[in-house]
Amino acid sequence: MSPFDRPAGSACRMGGGMDRPQRLLAILVALRASRQLTADELAGQFGVSRRTILRDVDALAAADVPVVAERGRYGGITLLPGEDLDVGRLTPTETEVLQVIGVDVTRARQLGVDAAARSAALKLTAHRTRRTNQGRGELPLALTEVVAIDHAAWFAPPQPAGLAALIEDLRRGRRLRISYRSSGERAARDRVVDPYGVAARGGSWYLVADVSRRPRMFALARLASWTVLEEDRRLRPGAGLADVTRHLAAALEDRHEVIVTAVLDADREDIARRILGSRLRSVEATDDPESVRITVGYDQLDGVRQLLQFSDHIEVVHPPQARRLIANLGEVIARRHRNQNENQNDSG
Repeated sequence: MSPFDRPAGSACRMGGGMDRPQRLLAILVALRASRQLTADELAGQFGVSRRTILRDVDALAAADVPVVAERGRYGGITLLPGEDLDVGRLTPTETEVLQVIGVDVTRARQLGVDAAARSAALKLTAHRTRRTNQGRGELPLALTEVVAIDHAAWFAPPQPAGLAALIEDLRRGRRLRISYRSSGERAARDRVVDPYGVAARGGSWYLVADVSRRPRMFALARLASWTVLEEDRRLRPGAGLADVTRHLAAALEDRHEVIVTAVLDADREDIARRILGSRLRSVEATDDPESVRITVGYDQLDGVRQLLQFSDHIEVVHPPQARRLIANLGEVIARRHRNQNENQNDSG
């Protein structure tokens, strides 16, 4: 079984025996740590029902505590920022956790250090300065009427469940044999790496390691398994996790060997900026106010496939190889869909 198939560590239950004032304070502490949790997560932590948690949140909101309950699939209970925190009573371990991830209990649970993160959160007993409404009277609108929060990440892949186990093994300072499936390949293959550690970027986790003295980033979503070897890791002199990660990220974003020019419907510019990110090199006006000219950088010609998601809102104009590739792909897609429709008509 892959290490990423291991069940994630269970959340610490704080017991359903505490009285309501204690639980209200504990909810605030938990929200200080994570900022946003679901009602089910809080109910699991405190050993009460989801309905009880929602009633507690209503009580906090009625007391003018800046707590917002957002309904729906990606909703949750959120403590708005603005607390002054007292960090004077933290242990060295708790301080180390804060330096790496802050008091993010969800991420701490992924890394296997949630006990230290939660302990730190319990000590962050902020003395919240209550603002007054002098000269303004009572505010006519509730907080939930003027604040909407959606915590769904854009196009975020699921997080690997075995991250904490990998972190523990990395701390041994040994080489790893990893089974990894590269992008575009169907099967994983083994390689020996000298790991620096893991890094989170853009909502995803990566293993950062040297392969034959050259740095690489491996997406944990495609890491099938790993084995700790008996040999100590062999890192390049002066190389550290943060610097290597920054270097790799910058090199990846700057690696644009193929520059594609296309004409895009002007009303798709915003979504193009979000989807293409650093690949979008320029956006220029054209003689037609309904369209813009864009240039997009890819490390290989096949990357132009990404532009297919703009369907009939885009036309690739240069280079000719990219234009031909899009035309050929369009013909293949059209042929497949025509064949499917013909088969359905025949069966009818």
